[in-house]
Amino acid sequence: MENESIKDVRSFWEENPLFKGESDFKHGTAEYFKEHRKVVIEDCFAGCLDKRLFPEIKDGIILDLGCGPGFWTVEMQSLYSSKSMYSVDLTHNALLLTKKRLEIKNLSSKYIQTNAEELPFRSASFDYVNCQGVIHHTPKTENCVKEIARILKPEGKALISVYYKNVVLRNWSKIKLIGRFLLKTGAKMKGRGRDNIFYLNNEDDIIRLYDGIDNPVGKAYTRNDFTNLLRPYFKIKKIFYHLFPARAFPFTIPKYFHRILDRKLPFMIYAEVKKGRSVL
Repeated sequence: MENESIKDVRSFWEENPLFKGESDFKHGTAEYFKEHRKVVIEDCFAGCLDKRLFPEIKDGIILDLGCGPGFWTVEMQSLYSSKSMYSVDLTHNALLLTKKRLEIKNLSSKYIQTNAEELPFRSASFDYVNCQGVIHHTPKTENCVKEIARILKPEGKALISVYYKNVVLRNWSKIKLIGRFLLKTGAKMKGRGRDNIFYLNNEDDIIRLYDGIDNPVGKAYTRNDFTNLLRPYFKIKKIFYHLFPARAFPFTIPKYFHRILDRKLPFMIYAEVKKGRSVL
């Protein structure tokens, strides 16, 4: 039986699917998805999708865990030759958006609404699991990691990302006046009640409210925190970083400068992992 925290998480994301309130286009239209893809590539990856986001895998069964509005499902369906694709999310709205997005591209998937802490799949079912920016929004994050390991085949791979507690967040109490200055220039996160996020005093509140003023769960991890979370269940193949939200600024940042910020001040940490306990 689900605890109250998971019910709160589901309620928030049902009402606030990713990217809602950030576009002038009608929710769920082709134009909406096109703009979302542009924002993801331009803002999260400073203009270019990193090849490391798509590990080399053989034809197999793929799970997009926490599919949101379907960005990763579409990208993987377009790239991989998969026998079978599954799109899983905690919310019904996310699955509807993913289905619409795939239909526009003449693609398909199997859609399942479920909780990542307790997946309904048999052990050793998948060759690859993609889980981007999901498990930091669930109360029992380690349960999700265990479940990903459980459902992977013996040689299965996964790519997992969470919010990264970078130097800015680790030192927010010392540099928060910069946030006040940014607000005076017009910097803000559009929509979802986040206009005054830079006024917050606590870095944990900034992390939680980054996705919306009523978001019940949001966590960030240092590199050590993240690798310690993964090592009991996976061999860690690669660690890398991305995401500097340039769209928060009231002016356009030059692309070369955005790429520097993406490397030096990233807000997401990524791990390519393989099933099996790390010896490190």
